[in-house]
Amino acid sequence: MSTKKGKSFWRKPEGVTGAIVLGGIVIGGGILLASALPALIALASNTLYLAGMLLVLGAIIFMVLDPKMRNLVWYMYKSVMRWITGIFIQIDPIGILKSYVDDLKDNLRKMNRQISQLRGQMHKLQEMIINNRKEIRANLDLASKAKQKNKQAQMILKSRKAGRLKESNLKLEDLYQKMEVLYRVLRKMYENSEIMMEDIQDQVMVKEQERKAIHASHSAMKSAMSIISGDADKRAMFDQALEAIADDVSGKVGEMERFMEMSENFMQSVDLQNGVFEEEGLRMLEKWEREGVSLILGEEKDNLILEAADDENVLDLDEPIKKPVRVGNQGNQYDTFFD
Repeated sequence: MSTKKGKSFWRKPEGVTGAIVLGGIVIGGGILLASALPALIALASNTLYLAGMLLVLGAIIFMVLDPKMRNLVWYMYKSVMRWITGIFIQIDPIGILKSYVDDLKDNLRKMNRQISQLRGQMHKLQEMIINNRKEIRANLDLASKAKQKNKQAQMILKSRKAGRLKESNLKLEDLYQKMEVLYRVLRKMYENSEIMMEDIQDQVMVKEQERKAIHASHSAMKSAMSIISGDADKRAMFDQALEAIADDVSGKVGEMERFMEMSENFMQSVDLQNGVFEEEGLRMLEKWEREGVSLILGEEKDNLILEAADDENVLDLDEPIKKPVRVGNQGNQYDTFFD
């Protein structure tokens, strides 16, 4: 079984515990050696004790130099650190994936509310733009009639009003385009996240039973013997694949939550009643547009931005969010982690 490369031991929670324990061992060992040094020197003067000390030193050197023994000691150390860490925090990959499913369900509910609120704002903004266009035409007509009747002051007044409304509409249309980007992205994120949640639930249901079977048939002793013989530790590799899935989901859930927070801040900065909005909200969205590839959207991110800028690609605000449907033999996106 080949797996996706996951985090190194030192970057995991048990690695932090391991670093603290290792630091304690080194400091404690140094203090102990310094305090016991006179006694060791005295023992070394006795031939029998000296031979015993050399045997211990030889065993330590053998463990350091022999790859199999070194790997065995490293495996045992990691196992102990993992057990200690597991007492205080959740490090079981199946448990972590289950918690991500709960997070996704909660996020999807919040995202659905955000999409509804944004749709409502966009409908209001559309109405404002249409009303402004009608008023622009009406004022231009009045200005034209005033010109024909040689009413110079009336003509200037109506022309200026039409100009101000045009300038206002340009800003509102730009705002609507930014809102359209938000709407398209939120909707696509919602669809993709639903698929991801379904895939994770399927993996948890299937892999939880597989993991129990593998752990039952590959005990800690068998894993240690596999390491000594140079074979792959199937139990560790299976857990590594699950951890890689958990890392992938973690990144996607984090991106989802960051985008939801940004979109919420953007919507709160918009005051449609007075036709104003804060520039900071626009800058945050433009910064997101310039950032790299999205973990959830992939290459779809650039397409969504282009679609929002395309005047011919008219957005249907009344179109319901699509329910994810698997096409043909489309499998679970996380199956490849166990190939």
